[in-house]
Amino acid sequence: MIFVFPALAVYLGIIAFPVISSLGLSLTDYNIYKNMAIWTGLANYIKIFRDPVFWFSMKNNFIIIFISIFGQIPLGFVLAYLIYRKLLKHTSFFQAMVFLPAVISTIIIGILWGKIFSPIGVYPRIIQAITGNPNYTMTIMNSKYLSMVPIGFVLLWLYTGTYLIIFLANLQNIDPNIIEAAQIDGATDGQIFRRIVVPQLYGVIVLTSILAIGGSLRSFDLIFAMTGGGPAYYTNVLSIYMYNFSFINYNYGVGSAVSTVMVILSITLIIIIRFIRRKIDIMEA
Repeated sequence: MIFVFPALAVYLGIIAFPVISSLGLSLTDYNIYKNMAIWTGLANYIKIFRDPVFWFSMKNNFIIIFISIFGQIPLGFVLAYLIYRKLLKHTSFFQAMVFLPAVISTIIIGILWGKIFSPIGVYPRIIQAITGNPNYTMTIMNSKYLSMVPIGFVLLWLYTGTYLIIFLANLQNIDPNIIEAAQIDGATDGQIFRRIVVPQLYGVIVLTSILAIGGSLRSFDLIFAMTGGGPAYYTNVLSIYMYNFSFINYNYGVGSAVSTVMVILSITLIIIIRFIRRKIDIMEA
């Protein structure tokens, strides 16, 4: 208990207490100028659930979660496996280049890619130079249904290297004698990957999925720097939605309600991931 207490105290002070305080604040109408909170019950939750921008923001968050779990993690896994099996040349350089975006400031990356994808940015100018059409403009960022595509591309480019490093570190812990024995028995690369590598990394896949869910729900800085949630609310996510209520409109009650929904959503998705993991373990057994 003596050794556990410092970490427990930090957790309670930095994570648990703010979450509980936010839950209490979400049930009030807090006046920042009078420093007074009036009990309103579930009024703040009813307000956000009736707001179509809230549901559009949640949809965008699920798009980011989908890109993270079914894009960044599999891509990082495959690249790490290719490096681990030495199926690529100049692996050190390749690994450094894939991981490089992760060490650059997210704000800087958001601003740069925002300039690239803007209607008068770098990409439209390149197309104009290639096609000779001076009137070409890029409209994907102004589309209600396609504006998340550039953000998804940047997310893949930015975070795949992080998962590559995680998977590569765990792949190197696999006993090479097991793979050599499988090769002697005539196993193909595909069979080795499916029957040996993937089962030994189930725990890592679950861990990275949890990290991806948490990071996706907290995604703020990249999108805020890249689009600010606009145009209109097309690239809005829950964290920006919460930010606008809390720090632009100074409505801390509604902002706290949004943050509480984000915490509940995160916990629910993590429980689902763990449930799927247990089901896979039972099937494998």
